[in-house]
Amino acid sequence: MRTDINMTDSRWLPLEANPEVMNKYVEKLGMKMTWKFCDVYGLDEDLLAMVPQPVCSVLLLFPVNRKHEEYREQEARKLEEQHVDSDIYFMKQTIGNACGTIGILHALCNNQDKLEFDDGYLKDFIARTNPMSPDERGAHLEGDEGITEAHEDSAQEGQTEAPHRDASVDLHFIALVHRGGNIYELDGRKPSPINHGPSSAGSFLKDAARVCKDFMARDPSEMRFTVVALARGDN
Repeated sequence: MRTDINMTDSRWLPLEANPEVMNKYVEKLGMKMTWKFCDVYGLDEDLLAMVPQPVCSVLLLFPVNRKHEEYREQEARKLEEQHVDSDIYFMKQTIGNACGTIGILHALCNNQDKLEFDDGYLKDFIARTNPMSPDERGAHLEGDEGITEAHEDSAQEGQTEAPHRDASVDLHFIALVHRGGNIYELDGRKPSPINHGPSSAGSFLKDAARVCKDFMARDPSEMRFTVVALARGDN
């Protein structure tokens, strides 16, 4: 299953929601494989128990349709009232079909204290963009040849054929992370991170499942949801 939504700026090939592809991608960019992406097969407690622990981020792939866009417009009016931790790494999406990479970057950049990186494109990108604003980070990604090339290579792997970069793809990636005692949704299409309430390192996966269920409940007839966790250890 591949990603993304239509955008009017430069466009990449959509990235598949496939942990094997993601792991090869980030390893190529210089991340040490002490943490790996893995499938989450369901959001009930017994299926969550199958996910290796601890988990530091969750990626959700979901369909972008009329119901989602209506909710996004309603949500935008409430964002000024929320508290957002100042240490959250957040970037805007300016590249069409780049939400897979931006979701991965949100997952990694908000867990710099846990992950390890060799010298390379990813370590350099994080160091350069840490002091930037969300808009500056999005613009910087557009000009990063190393990540662009690695994304394009990874987008051609996986179990499904990559669509043309100009094709209309109505699936979108977001990242969920735990920061400052809360769980946050990070979506480069939105104006800011979304605070989804209290969380902890121990309860994060369960809390992320709750947020994912909220997405699914908005359109119960839709089945195109995929959940991937970034977990410690072999998986």
